[in-house]
Amino acid sequence: MLFSSLTFLFFFLPMTIIVYYTETRRIIRNMFLLFASVLFYAWGDIRYLPILFSTVFISYIGAIFIERSNHKQSTAAVFILLDLSMLFYFKYAGFFLENIGLLFHREWSLKLVLPLGISFYTFQALSYLIDVCRGGVKAQHNFFNLSLYICFFPQLIAGPIVKYHDIADQIDDRKETTDAFYYGFRRFIIGLAKKVLIANASGEIADKIFALPIAEFDAPIAWLGAMAYTFQIYYDFSGYSDMAIGLGALFGFRIPENFNYPYISKSISEFWRRWHISLGTWFKEYLFYPVSVSLMNSRAYRLIKKHFGKKTAGVFLSIVALTIVWGATGLWHGAAWTFIVWGLYNGFFILFELLTGWGKTKKSKLLSAIQHLYAVFVFVISFVIFRSESCNHALHYIQNMFGLIKEHTVYLKLPYYLNHYNILIFTLAFLFSFPIFKDILNVKNKYYQTIINIFIMIAFSLSVFELTANTFNPFIYFRF
Repeated sequence: MLFSSLTFLFFFLPMTIIVYYTETRRIIRNMFLLFASVLFYAWGDIRYLPILFSTVFISYIGAIFIERSNHKQSTAAVFILLDLSMLFYFKYAGFFLENIGLLFHREWSLKLVLPLGISFYTFQALSYLIDVCRGGVKAQHNFFNLSLYICFFPQLIAGPIVKYHDIADQIDDRKETTDAFYYGFRRFIIGLAKKVLIANASGEIADKIFALPIAEFDAPIAWLGAMAYTFQIYYDFSGYSDMAIGLGALFGFRIPENFNYPYISKSISEFWRRWHISLGTWFKEYLFYPVSVSLMNSRAYRLIKKHFGKKTAGVFLSIVALTIVWGATGLWHGAAWTFIVWGLYNGFFILFELLTGWGKTKKSKLLSAIQHLYAVFVFVISFVIFRSESCNHALHYIQNMFGLIKEHTVYLKLPYYLNHYNILIFTLAFLFSFPIFKDILNVKNKYYQTIINIFIMIAFSLSVFELTANTFNPFIYFRF
């Protein structure tokens, strides 16, 4: 079930809100939210409900064992590997089997359907186990409360990835207020409009262009496809995050922000502080820091530091740690070489900025503009790699963007893709990627708020109309 489906908007969500607020006891409200979340997941694919609850059960038992164990790290490692084993089997087993087969000139394959949201809820479960191991939180002895944390439907299938220590207290102690409900309702509609009106329209253009044989489109069309996908993936995923945050607020939960206008960044490091914030902080907290500490305690690091100095050792640490983290980030997004290359591509530019100091605040407006153009160029190219079906296709597409493929038979020219409606959508996508309207929503003036609410309801009406008239309504991050 999609947030941007008529079934969710006019049946599931209204009924969930009505039943939830009919009851006043916290324990009953939590139990009902858990029931609603299970129903939401089962509606999408009931076959994988046992996988979800296996993750919950392993995490529940594991945390209790970790808390009572005298060897917390060893015990935690066992249960972390159990959670990861299911993710590996369903998401990566086929990929690794296929590539091992290529080494031995064999055709080995394993076709599995990826369970909905497995990457997201597995990472939430892992954050809980690691937090308990570190002593940051206590093990949750109420199985239903832990189930609600992992299965809560607003963020179950496509995030944000909510770390346990960020939400643990809210499960038993939160306040549902009129202001929070009003905020959640508006935030949900804004996310819905971003998804339905901007992301879907951009996605139709991107899909048409990326589906073309390389020889059937030229550089201008290639750039249009890249920019269309750049808008699609941002408004698709940030729109979903807005809806998730808004839905959380409807039930009294404060879900952390996941996007902060990433397209205004002046470096790739800044871009990743603004893009998919929950994933970035997860990898920083649970992978980058532990890997860095392990490297600093390694014999190789000590030898390099002794013979070549602290600075060289620091460069060695950065290269190894960033390669591991960004290789893992790429793999998290999908079991394909394109995702691994995409991850390492981002890691390369972050390492470059770290070693050169690029992207730091400059007083010159010209330098600031150059930095911004650099960041835009790098992340647009990165999304071409991300979107492509293979590394070979990505390479040829990028070559096409720069006019390096000379032989073309272009049947459809640029104006075919840029009608008046699409130009309007691209203009809105460009404008809303800057925080120029951010403060308007919070203006403490009843007259302005009335006007804003009218525009929000118009956006909702247009979104519903678009949903009834158009069947193109994918969510990109459901595939992860």
